[in-house]
Amino acid sequence: MHQLARLRRHLPWSSVLTQALLLFFFTFCMLLPVCCHRLVYSYFFLRSTYLDGISEDALQESLQRGQHALRFWQSSSMNFLDVASSPELLVTVVTAQRHDGRDFHYLLQVMHQLSVVLGTCGERRCAEVLLCDVASNPQDNGDARLLEGNFRVIRRRDRSPEHVNIFEQEKRDYTFCLRHAFNSVRPRNLVVLEDDALPLQNFFQVVQDLLSRRFAAHTLYVKLYHPERLQRYWNPEPYRILEWVGLGVVGTTLVLLTLSYWNPCSFSFTPSALHLLLLTVYVMAAAELLGRHYLLELRRVSPQLYAVSPATECCTPAMLFPGNASLRVARYLDDAFCTKGNAKDKVLYNIVRSIPGEQAHSVEPNLISHIGAFSSIRPNPARPKLL
Repeated sequence: MHQLARLRRHLPWSSVLTQALLLFFFTFCMLLPVCCHRLVYSYFFLRSTYLDGISEDALQESLQRGQHALRFWQSSSMNFLDVASSPELLVTVVTAQRHDGRDFHYLLQVMHQLSVVLGTCGERRCAEVLLCDVASNPQDNGDARLLEGNFRVIRRRDRSPEHVNIFEQEKRDYTFCLRHAFNSVRPRNLVVLEDDALPLQNFFQVVQDLLSRRFAAHTLYVKLYHPERLQRYWNPEPYRILEWVGLGVVGTTLVLLTLSYWNPCSFSFTPSALHLLLLTVYVMAAAELLGRHYLLELRRVSPQLYAVSPATECCTPAMLFPGNASLRVARYLDDAFCTKGNAKDKVLYNIVRSIPGEQAHSVEPNLISHIGAFSSIRPNPARPKLL
C-alpha cells in the first residue's frame, strides 16, 4: 500500500504521462489482445491455438464450394461461347492441370463465380470471357474439358519439346495466353485471372472505375491482388509509411476533437507538440497491431474508395492490362528467363523499375480471393495452412 501511495504521488492521474501510460497499457495489453486474438492477419492472432482450426475450416469451405461448382457445371446450359469482337473488357482465365487438390475444382469455382458476377452490370454483360488451357495434355485437365460446352477455350498446341524449369514454363504459358487472348478478340482492355483467383462480387464495378481513372492510360499493368499477410504498414514500400503517418495524424485529430466534446475519463491531452506526438504514435501502433488488412476492408463501401499505389513485387493471380499493354508485357517476358526466386511476378516488377517511362500499379483492397491452397508449381503439404 505504501508503494502504491508513492506511485500515485509520482504519477498522479492529472499527469499526461500517467494517462498516456495507462492508455497504452489498456489498449495494447488488454483491449486489442481480447478483440484480435482470432484475426488471422493481426499481430495478436494466437497462431498456435487457432491456425489449424481456421485453416481446416477454410479448406472444408473451399471443398464444398468446389463440389457445388462441379454439380452446377455438370447440369448448366449457360452459353458464353459467343465472344464479341473488340469488347471493352475481356477476362481470360489461365488454367493448367493440377496434381494436388483436384477435388477442390478451383477452376470450376472461379468460372461459376464469374458467371454470377458477369450479370452485375445490368442488361449488358460486364465482359467477355475466354478460357486458356495450357495443360501439356488436355485430357489431364478434366475441369477445362467440362467447361468446353460453356466457354470458348484456347489451347496451346505448339508447346516446345525443350525441357525448362517449372517457373520458366509457367511464364511461357502466361505469355501464350496474353498474346492469343488479345489477338483473337482485340479487346480494349484485358484481365488475366489464374484458375484459383475467385473474383469478388463487385469485381467488375471496381475494374470499370479503375479504367476510368487517369492513371490507367499510362500503366503497364494493375495488380488486383496482394497477399493479405504482406499488406502491413511496416513494409519497405515507401507509400505505406506515408499512409501510416497520415493515418496517425488524422486519427489524432479525431481523438482530440472527440475529447473536446466527450471526455468521461478526464484526459488532459491538448494540441501541443508532445501530446500530438504521443497520440500519433498511439494511433499508428494500434493500426499496425490491429492489422492494415482489416482497415483496407473499409474501402469496399464504394469503388471510388479503392486505393491505387505503385505495384508490389508479389504476385500475379489477377492482373489488369489496359489497352494493348498485354502485348508489351508479353514481349518483356520473352526477354527474361525465369527460375526459382525469379518467377514472372519478380521479372515484371524489375522490368517496371528498369525501363524508363514504364509504370505499374496495385489496387487495394484485393478484388479476388486467392483460393489456391494447393499450388500447381510447388510441393504441397498434406493439409495447407492459411499462413
